Amino acid sequence: YLQVFDDLEKGAVLVKQVKADFPGSKPAQAADDVFAKAQGKRMQRSLVEGAKFPDFEEKDVTGKPLSIANYRGKVVLIDFWATWCGPCVGELPNVLRAYEKYHTEGFEIIGISLDREETTLNSFTKKRNMPWQQFFDGKFWENKLAVRYGIQSIPATFLLDGEGKIIGKDLRGEDLATAVAKALAKK
Repeated sequence: YLQVFDDLEKGAVLVKQVKADFPGSKPAQAADDVFAKAQGKRMQRSLVEGAKFPDFEEKDVTGKPLSIANYRGKVVLIDFWATWCGPCVGELPNVLRAYEKYHTEGFEIIGISLDREETTLNSFTKKRNMPWQQFFDGKFWENKLAVRYGIQSIPATFLLDGEGKIIGKDLRGEDLATAVAKALAKK
């Protein structure tokens, strides 16, 4: 029901039943992950321009609170990425240029790292002068926010306006700076 029919309600009932009827089995152990991924898949389809990006409340790598609500009134780029991701690293100069140019005008970035090692992430962000907040849980593709939002490939980015609505997705190169400038001009 989850994977074929995309029916979360019936799927939840079956997940619960599998866990009750077959405790300790591989299907029972995997049931929650299957359900979370199905929820993420549905969430991904809802993340379209004009929709509000669902908030989260986590801690960043320094232990500070991290949520979209903390950035109300700012233009925010939600960036799912990793240090081991070639396209992510390749796009980083464009992201840095946009940040350096527009940060003082109200542009912020929230990084959501799919890295496995926090020390690798921290040394990379320090070396590359990436001062924005980073979420990290060390779970690679099972990163709780990546699963929640149905992220299947990286880099995956969402540009949000000051109200948290999606105004752009997967912007690359100069398209990112152009979209940020346009969003800031509307403020």
